Amino acid sequence: MKGLVNISKLVALLLLAVAATSATARQTQSIDDKYKFETKTVYSAALKEKRAITVQLPKSYSAKPNKKYPVIYRLDGAGNLPLISSVLERLQEANAAPEVIIVAIENTDRLRDLYPTVNQEPQGPVGIGGGAPKFLSFIKDELIPFIDKNYRTHNFKVIAGASAGGVFVLYALQTYPDLFQAHLAYSPAVWWDFGATAKSTKAFIANSKSLNNYLYLNIGEESGFMRQRYDDMHNFILANQPKGLKFVSDEFEHVPHELTSVAGVFNAYQHLFLPLEMPLRAYSGETSSIADYYQDLSNQYGEQMTPPEAVIRELGYQFVNSGKLNEALKLFRYAVELHPAKAEAYNGLAYGFEQNKMYKESLEQVNKALALSRQSDDGYQVFQARKQRLQQLLAQ
Repeated sequence: MKGLVNISKLVALLLLAVAATSATARQTQSIDDKYKFETKTVYSAALKEKRAITVQLPKSYSAKPNKKYPVIYRLDGAGNLPLISSVLERLQEANAAPEVIIVAIENTDRLRDLYPTVNQEPQGPVGIGGGAPKFLSFIKDELIPFIDKNYRTHNFKVIAGASAGGVFVLYALQTYPDLFQAHLAYSPAVWWDFGATAKSTKAFIANSKSLNNYLYLNIGEESGFMRQRYDDMHNFILANQPKGLKFVSDEFEHVPHELTSVAGVFNAYQHLFLPLEMPLRAYSGETSSIADYYQDLSNQYGEQMTPPEAVIRELGYQFVNSGKLNEALKLFRYAVELHPAKAEAYNGLAYGFEQNKMYKESLEQVNKALALSRQSDDGYQVFQARKQRLQQLLAQ
C-alpha cells in the first residue's frame, strides 16, 4: 500500500464540489462552455438486450471539430459523471489532464454482468454472476466500435468501476490487456466466489513479463475475508510488478466500501494523466527520458507533442540551482538541438556556460540568441545585458 490516508475531509470537499457542479450544469446546459450529454441505446447481440449509455462530450467538442479525445468507460451509470468531471476539471485547469469523452454504461442485471464467475460461496448470493464474458464482448465488439464510429476518439481508453465493477475491471485487464490503456478498480469485491478474481489476477500477473498499462486499486475500511483476499492480491502485484506496468494503490482507513471511488478518484486520475509540463521527477538523467515522456503524453492526448523548449530549459535551471552544472549543460544543449530557431534556447545554453565560467562559449551562444531576436522581443534586453557582461569578463 502507499500508506493510510485520512480522507474524511477530502471526501466531504469532493461531495460538495460534485453537488455544486451538478447544480451549475442544470442551470447552464444551454451555454456552449458546458458539457453536452447524449443518451443512446445500443442493441447488444452478445447480451441479447438493449443497453442504455450516457455520453458526456468535452466542452471544446463543438469548437474543435478536428480534435480527437481519449475515452473513459465508467461502469454503473451516469451518476458517476459529476464526480469524475469535477476532478478532471481541476486537473485540466492545472494542465495536468486532457479533455475526455466519458461513456457511462447503465446497468440491467449488475451482478450477472460484472462478475466473471458464478458465486458458490455461502457468504454471498449463491448461483449469481458469470456474465462478465458476454458483457466484455458487448463492450469490446459492440460498444467501443459504436463510440469510435459516432464520436471523435483516439486510441487511449480507460475503464473504471467500483466493487463488482472493480472486479470486472480486473477481468478486462486479464482477458484483453491491450483493450484499455488504464484500469481503475475502486475497492474491487475480490472476495466473490472464494476469491476467484484475486486468484486469476495473481496468475495473470505471474505470467506477464511486461504489461504496458496503468492499474489503480484502492480499498477502504473493509475487513474479514474481503480484506484478506484483497491484501493477498495487492501484495502479490506489488512484489511481482511486470515491466511497464504503472501500479498505484491507496488504502483509506475510515472510508466505507461505497465511498472508495469518491476517496480515490483524484489519485487515480492524477497519477494516470501526465502534466503538460514534465516534472523533474520524470527525468532519468538521460535526455531520451524527455522524449519518452512527451511520446507518452502524445499517446494520452491524441496529438503529437514535442518537448517544449521552455520546459527543457526550466529543467536545466533546476540543475544549476542544485549545483549540477554538467547536467544542466546537457539539458540546455538538448533544448538547442530540438529548437534551433528559438533564441531562448541559445540564451539558456549561454547561461549554463556562464555559470560554468566558460565565458567565451557563453558569448558565442548569446550572440546566436541576439541574431534570432528583434529589439522589440521580450528577451532582447536580457540577451544584450548578458553579452555586455560577458565582454567585460573576457576583457579582464
